[in-house]
Amino acid sequence: MNFRQYLTAISIVLCFAAINAQNTKKSASARANLHKEKLANVKSGMDKSVVADLLKKDIALRESEQKLSTENLGMLSDLLTEARKHIGKPYSRGSKGPRAFDCSGFSSYVYRQFGINLSPSSKAQFLQGESVNKNELQQGDLVFFTSRRSGKSVGHVGIVVSADNSTGKFKFIHASSSKGITIDNYAGYYEGRYLGARRIITE
Repeated sequence: MNFRQYLTAISIVLCFAAINAQNTKKSASARANLHKEKLANVKSGMDKSVVADLLKKDIALRESEQKLSTENLGMLSDLLTEARKHIGKPYSRGSKGPRAFDCSGFSSYVYRQFGINLSPSSKAQFLQGESVNKNELQQGDLVFFTSRRSGKSVGHVGIVVSADNSTGKFKFIHASSSKGITIDNYAGYYEGRYLGARRIITE
């Protein structure tokens, strides 16, 4: 091979190398674009899902609110005002108020002030009214829990003060055996013992 043939061969090798590098770069770029496109599609799907879910919850909340008359909405507000008047009063097993309460004694006492008779037993109260999903709670709903004494059955009841239906979290007022009439969050001890909810005022 003379010097000219040698240079020609080198030129051909370098040309193929350049073409190969260019093709590799194009391939990598194509893969990157495809990856971005897939991510965009996934994000778009997630956004649509989130928006649809929020709309569904908002509609459910509005429908729930519309079921109650203006009169009963006012009654629920007054009912919670009455319940708060007793904050700090002591817990006493079997007591129905007004100086001291147990849990079902408190819920039945508060509702009785508005002409609504509830059973003095938390287990019986769990059968009154209408069942309510935890993500559809509203003020005045009764929430039920197990207790150390009750095992897996109903052993405690409280009245919903406020609810965040997007998270399923709520606050409730009740007769706590350790603190008396108080407001607690649905968390910790109570989160692990939650059984369900009932709506007493439904129209």
